Amino acid sequence: MHAAVVRSFDQPPRYEAFQAPEPSGEHEIAVDVLAAGLHPRVRSGASGSHYTSSEALPLIPGIDAVGSAEGQLLYFVAFDSAFGTMAERTVIDRRRAALLPADADVPAIAAGMNPGMSSWLALRKRISLMPGQRVLVLGATGNAGQMAVQIAKFLGAGHVAAAGRDAERLARLASLGADETISLTGEPEQIAGALAAAGTDVDVVIDYLWGSVTEQAIPALVRGRAEPAKPLSWIQIGSMAGTTITLPSAALRAANLQLLGSGQGSLTTAAIVAELPELARQISAGTFVVDPLSTPLSDVESAWNAPIAPGQRIVFTP
Repeated sequence: MHAAVVRSFDQPPRYEAFQAPEPSGEHEIAVDVLAAGLHPRVRSGASGSHYTSSEALPLIPGIDAVGSAEGQLLYFVAFDSAFGTMAERTVIDRRRAALLPADADVPAIAAGMNPGMSSWLALRKRISLMPGQRVLVLGATGNAGQMAVQIAKFLGAGHVAAAGRDAERLARLASLGADETISLTGEPEQIAGALAAAGTDVDVVIDYLWGSVTEQAIPALVRGRAEPAKPLSWIQIGSMAGTTITLPSAALRAANLQLLGSGQGSLTTAAIVAELPELARQISAGTFVVDPLSTPLSDVESAWNAPIAPGQRIVFTP
């Protein structure tokens, strides 16, 4: 078969012939890959920088895909191994796959499931978002953040505030359901003031940034609470602004702040897979705005770092 193959963590994958994997376990099946999305998680795995990386090479990148097997159309999550989804063929555990209808929008599902899954799981499994609650998305101008704005509204949020740096993308978020936007550029005092105002009665923060932004945002939101004892669930998902923060201990005493994470390890595989069919159905139905850029897998080396339009996601098709 042909696949995208990583042989150096500081170089893009190359399109090469590669030995096709074969099923060996009780629940394993071979799948013909139809479309695999290029997500930030895929990039970090291919660069050896993700927290789950083993640093073993060579590897085929890709963590999820849409494929066909045994006459069925499936969305699946790959093994945590060197055999990813950016190949003509892969092997999966059938228990990590969701059956799709035959008329499902394959490129949209390949593009939207990974960025959508982060907030979908966070709001349905890590907490239970209640109708009418107020949500703040930190890092709303990335693809996952844009999906989080839409998903929070779909799941019943009464008010969604979207915070990010990209002015053009922030402006676009109003059409995707954001009730309020907050710019994270400018003087620190201005940003802190805007976050404090947004945090007056926010119930949930979905955080794709961490680092210096969160380090500034937590104290600002805590200071701005109208009712400090009202629960504030801070769900840490991404670390686009840094992997660590310094957190004043007073922030955990001055308000009912609950810090939790959502990602690999915080939920069982079974819990994740159980949520896949409904999210896939909503993406395929056009409930959420998704903009896949279908690209031949043979172009992986040149497309890997190529610029794309805001909101787009590259989907490789073998």
